[in-house]
Amino acid sequence: MSLSDPIGDMLARIKNAQARNYKKVELPSSNFKVKIADILKNEGFIKDFKISEETKKPQLAIDLKYYSGNPVISTIERISKPGRRIFSSAESLPKINNGLGIAIISTPKGVMTDIDARKQKVGGEIICKVF
Repeated sequence: MSLSDPIGDMLARIKNAQARNYKKVELPSSNFKVKIADILKNEGFIKDFKISEETKKPQLAIDLKYYSGNPVISTIERISKPGRRIFSSAESLPKINNGLGIAIISTPKGVMTDIDARKQKVGGEIICKVF
């Protein structure tokens, strides 16, 4: 089965797993998904992640984070989709929830948060927003 939007699938799996209060979610791994998971971990939205290569295809296992029984990620939303790519310059990057959330940006210098992209004065494709 081929997926037209693997990043959208990753975000939907995280959202659905948190709606059911699952501790962990597994999905097919890729380098791009690992970079997104690394940003989510560094920003404190997930506990941890690991890549298991027990089967032919590597799997990415994400440990979800809860605070007082509620998920830490209240909203995770795809911005740039395969049918409509959204790009932004460094000056016009969006502030998510007045700085309480983050936008994950794919730049020529790698995948980073909107805060890091503003500091490095680099724009790119807005992948998703998380708060």
